[in-house]
Amino acid sequence: MSTALAIPGVTAVLRHFLNSVYNNVHAVLGSVNVSAKAPDIVQTELGNGPHTPLTVNLFLHQVTPNAAWRNMGLPSLASDGITVLKNRPLALDLHYLLTAYASEDNHAEALLSYAVSFLHDNPVFPRGQISAALTALPADPFSDGLRASGLADQMEMIKINPATLGREEMAWLWTALKADYRPTFPFQVTVVLIDQQLATPFALPVLTRSITARATPPPQLLTIQLPTAQSSVPQGGSVTVNGRWLTGASLVSLSNPHLGVYYAFAPSAVSDTAVTFTVPTDATNLPAGIYSLSVLFTNGSGDVVLSTNTLPFAVAPTVSGTPTAVNNPAGTLVTVNCAPNVRQSQSASLALGSMAAPAQTFDALQVNTLSFQFPTLTAGNYLIRLTVDGADSPVGVDWNATPVPVFTGPFLTI
Repeated sequence: MSTALAIPGVTAVLRHFLNSVYNNVHAVLGSVNVSAKAPDIVQTELGNGPHTPLTVNLFLHQVTPNAAWRNMGLPSLASDGITVLKNRPLALDLHYLLTAYASEDNHAEALLSYAVSFLHDNPVFPRGQISAALTALPADPFSDGLRASGLADQMEMIKINPATLGREEMAWLWTALKADYRPTFPFQVTVVLIDQQLATPFALPVLTRSITARATPPPQLLTIQLPTAQSSVPQGGSVTVNGRWLTGASLVSLSNPHLGVYYAFAPSAVSDTAVTFTVPTDATNLPAGIYSLSVLFTNGSGDVVLSTNTLPFAVAPTVSGTPTAVNNPAGTLVTVNCAPNVRQSQSASLALGSMAAPAQTFDALQVNTLSFQFPTLTAGNYLIRLTVDGADSPVGVDWNATPVPVFTGPFLTI
């Protein structure tokens, strides 16, 4: 693979080869300058005089993904969604315009003819010639970077293919360049492979193997028992998960790759058909949100040897203390204390009765106090429901009230 300097490296190699074509002992046109600039800059530098220096210009007008390599080595991340397991090559095709500038009759055509003949005779650049061309560059930091680009050592060879641009496309291109048209040969260079040079982890060699055989069907989770009328469980709440063949389970696992949270803890009771546990109280490391819940089996060394299927499980936020409401020019600003802490990457909203508002942004990595801007609130009692990453805070209900059940809080009184 090559570095990001492979693209200018290709242009530098092309310039070197064209210079050797024009400026040799058999040259009949005299001195020829080979440049790599935008055509409008070249035109400004040469001017419109009767004695324009002989010039051939290489202009990279487009870079496109290489179709053959586009789906090779798709991005691969670890289960945390962050750690890169392997680098994906950036495969590019380079589209050039080779333009000839001359003031004498037929000289521009001669310049173009030499260049096209050379590119036709050399459709593939050998690695040794690429290295020689880069070695011949001047001694300066940029040229040193081109020499270290790895262009000659990449997996794919550098190949040249003629391209075809229609009259309309060519006219549009030169109009966009704001330069007068000159004899031009379009061609494509393929393929440049750029390696992003990202650090990737490597697994250590396996020293020992622990294999356990179970002569029973695999353990399976079926349902989660939640408190009546609640869709999530706050920290400190008790939960029972029903399943089959759960005897011997030793850990409950909660995972949320989006937040990078992988939390394992011991259950409080285990039977063949159920696992009971208490949601850990950890304001910092177990934020509210939707998790994947599974039950793990370990061996005598504490290594996980078996896992059940996963079920979605919501850890609920809770509103603590008394919320405050302050009127301001925008309406009413409501502030609540919550647990566990809310992270910057999480979304939070507060519902007061039938109205809802998103949480205002904050600078800290985690906070336990959130503010919400509402329109001006009128006097009354508002049922509070805090939602963090899709998990709703629990509300109290008196199911024995008549004639119908009623909410018992928490409320904000205005």
